[in-house]
Amino acid sequence: MILKSSGFKLAVAALIGVIVFILPRPEGTKFKLSGTGAEQLSQSVSEYFATPQTAPGKPVILTAKAPGIEQARAQYLADQAKAMGLSDVTVDYVDGMSPKAKRFLSVLAVLVILFVVEPIPLEITAVLIGASLVILGLTDVKGAWAPYMHPVVIFIMCCLIFAIALDKVGLTKRLGYFIIKKAGNSVTRFTFIIAIGLGLASSVMHDAAACAIGIVTMLPLMRAGGIEPHSNTAKFMMLSLPFACSCGGMGTLVGGGRCMVSAAFLKEFTGIEISFFDWMKYCMPAAIICVPVAVLITYLIYRPDPTIKMPAFDEDLGSMTAAEKKALIIIGISFVSWLTKGIHGIDYSVTGMVGVAFLVLFGVLKWQDINDNLEWGTALFIFGGGISLGLAMGYSGAADYFANLFFPLIEGKGWLVLFVGVGVFGALVTNAMANVAAAALILPIVIPMAQLEGVNPTILALGLGMATSFAMLLVIGCPPNAIAYSYKYFKSSDLTKLGLVTTPALLLILVGVVCTWWKFLGLI
Repeated sequence: MILKSSGFKLAVAALIGVIVFILPRPEGTKFKLSGTGAEQLSQSVSEYFATPQTAPGKPVILTAKAPGIEQARAQYLADQAKAMGLSDVTVDYVDGMSPKAKRFLSVLAVLVILFVVEPIPLEITAVLIGASLVILGLTDVKGAWAPYMHPVVIFIMCCLIFAIALDKVGLTKRLGYFIIKKAGNSVTRFTFIIAIGLGLASSVMHDAAACAIGIVTMLPLMRAGGIEPHSNTAKFMMLSLPFACSCGGMGTLVGGGRCMVSAAFLKEFTGIEISFFDWMKYCMPAAIICVPVAVLITYLIYRPDPTIKMPAFDEDLGSMTAAEKKALIIIGISFVSWLTKGIHGIDYSVTGMVGVAFLVLFGVLKWQDINDNLEWGTALFIFGGGISLGLAMGYSGAADYFANLFFPLIEGKGWLVLFVGVGVFGALVTNAMANVAAAALILPIVIPMAQLEGVNPTILALGLGMATSFAMLLVIGCPPNAIAYSYKYFKSSDLTKLGLVTTPALLLILVGVVCTWWKFLGLI
């Protein structure tokens, strides 16, 4: 059908972008003057703008006396500055949208449609982010492409390579077999142990890798036990794992790209750095609680057949091999270096890549192993594109516009209302796009809102990194969902049904942890 064709979907995306571009642009009534000569310019336009008292050296905020007239526009202020020879004065929008922000929103509208309906591979859509930012004059070539090799992208790549090493040497198989031996022949006990175990493990390895390991371990046993696709037992087993891994991924910066992106954007926009240890201190307790709760809710929604038994497992894997020991030592040292960044000051991406190099030098991996097994398109383009898009939302002025637009909704209501709003919004948006992109787009908006409200922006960066772990409504919401769904043991509607119950429950737990644990730590 033509409605399902890639050409039709691309045409719809382009049409929506054009519509957004030609819609009227809100000029706003407030403008910010900064730079040498700002006071002089404000005095010269006092006929058209009211100027409140401003502290020396601070930007001057002008409010239009008669909004809508030609002299009440940012362009008029820029022309006046040029006529007066005040080249150092910059004019920024406060509650209006700049032409650059409008162009950004038209690009964003097209990209969101492309991410959701996927008429072309997501990797190509991600590449188009950088290209479109340059073509529409939103940034220069370097500004568009540099985020594709951002330290966060390199760090995520290191985590994925470490997962490849663990799988190659057989440590993942050893872990799976250990769980099976502990579980016995009970389907329920087996699923709880493997899902909770790998869910918590996904805090220190990428959540997608942890989910893949669990499914590879689980499937042969499900087939041997005669568990039929689309049965309640199959749904319980195959949905427990991705939900648990998504929850566990918020425990440390390693667990998912959304965590590192949240920390990186906080530093980009405020200069505040969340260390590896700090993130774990604040977020790991929530992960420890949410992982078993997610599995328990899955059990309650899809009760497994108690008469089905798992097959016995008698194979002895023997002692750890030299390759397994080398992999554990190298990855362990890399992990310690991340925990101690506050002492040595070396970026996570640098120590991570040194670890990758040692894996190759000591024969744990060959370059061909990395080249063949690493998802280069995801690591470089999708993560990098999401960061590039989020940064563009900041420097285009779109983030400030939305921050001022939504700020009246939370003004004076404190950090909790802002935190809950960001959490719910993040959990919903992350189902429609990669959680990295969701975090990258939302943080530039909510950080200015936090600053306007006088709330510590660290609270929102941590909260958004955690809330975007709850991509539990759509199959495309996150990689663990997509990996589990690819084996066709459940329908997409089964995942949505479960997610409608799980998401609000986990958000409530998140708020509870924040109100108790973070208060105990003194963050709030």
